[in-house]
Amino acid sequence: MSYFDNDRLKQIGFLLLILFLGILLFKEMYTFFPGFLGAVTLYVICRKWMFRLVEERKWRMSLAATVLLILSFLVVLLPVGLLINLLTAKVTYAATHTADLMNALKQANSQLEEYLGMGVLTAERLQKLQERITSILPGFLGATFNTLTTIALMYFILFFMLVNGRKMEETLYEYIPLKDKNVDRLGKEFNTLVIANAVGIPLIAVVQGIVSLIGYLIFGIPQPFFWFVVTCFTAMLPVVGAAAVYVPMGVYLLATGNVWQGVAILIYGFGVVGTSDNIARMMLAKKIADVHPLITIIGVIVGVSLFGFIGLIFGPLLISMFILLLEIYSNEFVIKRRDKPKTPVDPGPQR
Repeated sequence: MSYFDNDRLKQIGFLLLILFLGILLFKEMYTFFPGFLGAVTLYVICRKWMFRLVEERKWRMSLAATVLLILSFLVVLLPVGLLINLLTAKVTYAATHTADLMNALKQANSQLEEYLGMGVLTAERLQKLQERITSILPGFLGATFNTLTTIALMYFILFFMLVNGRKMEETLYEYIPLKDKNVDRLGKEFNTLVIANAVGIPLIAVVQGIVSLIGYLIFGIPQPFFWFVVTCFTAMLPVVGAAAVYVPMGVYLLATGNVWQGVAILIYGFGVVGTSDNIARMMLAKKIADVHPLITIIGVIVGVSLFGFIGLIFGPLLISMFILLLEIYSNEFVIKRRDKPKTPVDPGPQR
């Protein structure tokens, strides 16, 4: 007859209660989850500077944390905010001048039909596109408000993470139910993954954007700085990358009769912008992890679906972290089970 262990039942019940409350809180706070991810990302980037200022320079924790928050805002968020503001302004203008935009698209479609003998956009597709553009403006305004709320929450969390950094890390090290070597591996590889996804991907995208901007200025592309912003964002997309800008741009220029500009931008895009991507990756190869393209693609799809545009960065990070946790689980439990000596089989009485 088997008996239930009362202590074990209490433990299971308590864990179920914690799990229930955790799921409930996460469900209600899900909108602000990108803020938490952003705080963790910036903490990983800033932690060594925080410890250096406090432990070596003897700064007060609150002062060091405040200085790092201001610097992160000036170096990271302010340029990104300006780029998003420029892009939002253009999208807002396009949404409020839909008729002019549709006339330009119809003209370009007629030119392509004349050159290629076939139309790219049918009347039905143009109508759906017009409806889609008209519906963009409210979404952008709502996204702007959510982004400001997320940034405020991110900095609120980041401040306390920096001030309590050592204590927080010691607590995590103590309570993570893994062997010490796996906890160390988790910390080191998580740091590498954050740098690769949160720093490497945007940095390579900016490099491609700058190289593209040079071409836009040389070839006299209208509104080159706007297209620089668009190129920076599309360069973070896997597989397609910056080609999502300069290929349609080149085709549009050809269709509107600007043959030399269209040919030049296509050659420059495939030859120079594409090469700059490879060169930037080689130069940063020793600094950042080599994230597999399949992880990036799946991460972008999942991340954008969960978090919107910011999922371009957090999606691949979550996928990479999931794979890392699977590897650590295998090292912690599966290998241990395989290495466990088997109980010898009793051969029975000897004759």
